[in-house]
Amino acid sequence: MSIQDEETEDRSVVSYRSVDLVVSVLLFLASIILGWTNWQIGAGWAPDGPEAGYFPFYLCVLLGIASLIGIVKGVISRSDASFVGRDQFKRVLQVAIPSLAFVAGIQWLGIYVSSFLLIAGFMRFLGKSSILASLVTPVIFVVFMFYVFEKQFTVLLPKGPIERALLY
Repeated sequence: MSIQDEETEDRSVVSYRSVDLVVSVLLFLASIILGWTNWQIGAGWAPDGPEAGYFPFYLCVLLGIASLIGIVKGVISRSDASFVGRDQFKRVLQVAIPSLAFVAGIQWLGIYVSSFLLIAGFMRFLGKSSILASLVTPVIFVVFMFYVFEKQFTVLLPKGPIERALLY
């Protein structure tokens, strides 16, 4: 690998300054929304003590002040230190995208088939396990999960077309 390739892989995807600003703005917006909601509930002092929104409202005020400080610090900061590099971001996406697909897949395939696919995919593609291990391990896990939840705890988990075809 050449030096140029290493520099390309290590290039920053996002800086600390950008992340600080985005998080501070989101927290500030959350403090406004939650503060307004608590103000509507009642953020004052009643004859019998604080109203329901009193403490949450003032926590939102503190969060808003802290967020504003973060925004100001982010704006005046000149640091461009890397928060995450390309290679690190790629590894995060290798886990995040299949995990999101797993959650979405539960709706159509059920939790057992989705779990099988997630575990098998992680083992095969990220863990570089053999095909046999990548198929046997998730089968054992899914059967065990089925036994524990469906038979022992009688918890109904989302099922897909395969389970319905097996009349379960």
